[in-house]
Amino acid sequence: MAKKKEIADEPLEKQLWKAADKLRKNIDAAEYKHVVLGLIFLRYISVSFEDLYNKLKQEIDLGADPEDREEYKAENVFYVPAEARWSTLVANAKDPKIGKLIDEAMDAIEKDNPSLKGVLPKVFARPNLDPTSLGELVDLIGNSTLSAATNSADLLGHVFEYFLGEFALAEGKKGGQFYTPRSVVELLVNMLEPYKGRVLAAHILHHSLIKLVACCGSGGMFVQSEKFVEQHQGRVNDISIFGQESNQTTWRLCKMNLAIRGIDASQVKWNTEGSFLNDAHRDVKVDYVIANPPFNDSDWSGDLLRSDGRWKYGVPPAGNANFAWIQHFIYHLAPAGQAGFVLAKGALTSKNSGEGEIRKNLVDAGLVDCIVNLPAKLFLNTQIPASLWFLSRSRCADGSFRERSQEILFIDARNMGHLINRRTREFSPEDIKLISDTYHQWRNEGGTYQDVPGFCASVSVSRVAELDYVLTPGRYVGLPEEDDDFNFEERFAALKAEFEVQLKEEERLNKLILENLAKIK
Repeated sequence: MAKKKEIADEPLEKQLWKAADKLRKNIDAAEYKHVVLGLIFLRYISVSFEDLYNKLKQEIDLGADPEDREEYKAENVFYVPAEARWSTLVANAKDPKIGKLIDEAMDAIEKDNPSLKGVLPKVFARPNLDPTSLGELVDLIGNSTLSAATNSADLLGHVFEYFLGEFALAEGKKGGQFYTPRSVVELLVNMLEPYKGRVLAAHILHHSLIKLVACCGSGGMFVQSEKFVEQHQGRVNDISIFGQESNQTTWRLCKMNLAIRGIDASQVKWNTEGSFLNDAHRDVKVDYVIANPPFNDSDWSGDLLRSDGRWKYGVPPAGNANFAWIQHFIYHLAPAGQAGFVLAKGALTSKNSGEGEIRKNLVDAGLVDCIVNLPAKLFLNTQIPASLWFLSRSRCADGSFRERSQEILFIDARNMGHLINRRTREFSPEDIKLISDTYHQWRNEGGTYQDVPGFCASVSVSRVAELDYVLTPGRYVGLPEEDDDFNFEERFAALKAEFEVQLKEEERLNKLILENLAKIK
């Protein structure tokens, strides 16, 4: 009985993961992620559809038509044809042809919803996919716990994101192509404060859209931005999203993730050339850039782009795209735009092939606002040390933010975060709040910022120039202050006593080992 209760109390996402994991006996993570995420997506749009369908049924006397596609379009809900509805699939979960039925359901949904064309997976009828395990997964995803949830849409969105993270872990290095750790995304979004930018600049709130552009990945940055606005009583419809992805699998995951959240993904584009060779949003200027581009990418077609107009601060080396990404983001910023992105830590110090000169030009232009040094093991796909860059085109006093054009804030967060397993670290909500609050208190008008040795320092641009434009936070924040109550003599005596105890124990164990060896003879 205890075991059954334990299983019942287990979070739904973990129950689903265990069920999905059964599929691995026949297929690897790269394949079964499409199976599982596809089913979660299908379940979500069915929940949303059924909620509105039942509401419209009750309003038939008032002229409502539950089968009128326009009714669903008006409410930003995907229309689900009868053969694709979850109730139909559950009824046929034990049918050996369940895989074929699901593929047909995906086709039907794409036909009725052009925005999903070419997005949904049709992999369920593969011969290596066990129909029994697939049927069990369909049953579990449609269980009573989920359908009875007060906010099943949010729950499904949470499950979707959980699975993205688990698949990233299962796939190792490849997983990082589509997944940026949630805590890193939350930190970026909380520091940039897209909602606050809108609120403090009323003309933006009332007369235009906030725009975001990013290397879209699986859409996590867009989702977190929307969440941030909602949490602060903003209007999510005031955010317009622009993104581009060169990996089609990642693009599909992004479109599905955004669809689950009801976020318009019409401007999230895919092409094989990528952002450098074929910028899908060349003329778009944005208020915020949030991104995690590939670290130290050497295969970015740099030789073909030596004279590109985006390289205002220096031509990036053909063998490393770090400073190409930085200038690509700056190119897309509006006059008061801000950018927050992840970059390999080497970009803070490198002087290879003109990188040092580009970094100098960025600092001298007054674009670099804040640098955050990140701890190791945050990212699943790389052990390369990383940092966060925050750039701003407007660092003069504007009533909201103070004058800081001749300063840069450095934050050293290398010792923050906690291990969730042997190889992965994440920031806690308290960590995220401390780092973002530090930045806001430094940046905002009337803030109460103070340097904290070993953690943060506000440094003049002239001082950065003296240190040859190196942007490593450790160079500036110094070492933490020693505890004033530290007593060397007491501490030494305690350590000496501990050492003596250990020596005695070692002596006892050595004697015991020798005695046991003598018995063997």
